[in-house]
Amino acid sequence: MSVNKAHDEFYTLDLMHGWETPSGYPAGMEQKIISGALDETNKRGTRTRLLRFAPGVYTTAPFVHEYWEEVFLVQGDLTVGNDKRGEGGKSYPAFTYACRPPGAVHGPFLSKDGCILLEIHYFDPV
Repeated sequence: MSVNKAHDEFYTLDLMHGWETPSGYPAGMEQKIISGALDETNKRGTRTRLLRFAPGVYTTAPFVHEYWEEVFLVQGDLTVGNDKRGEGGKSYPAFTYACRPPGAVHGPFLSKDGCILLEIHYFDPV
């Protein structure tokens, strides 16, 4: 199976431009695709992205998807397991990591002061 990512040597990411709100996400959550593409319909591919939360932004329902997800909290804070009003849950600081297999229920999420996550998404090779 080939990987759909280009060979990129070190370069400075433009963190001012190229952000977009993913479909179904609340305003204040934005992604920047760094490499690759994920084809969720055909269950193939791999994607590396940054996901940022503006301060105070939260989701109200858990997430579940059919691909692997590795997440590294680069900066800021992230609370996992808040309720529909953004209250409760467990808070994590920068430099924490999660690895989730397909079908794992996770979230909802809140960031009190804002955060940036580095996420890698991929399907098992066939």
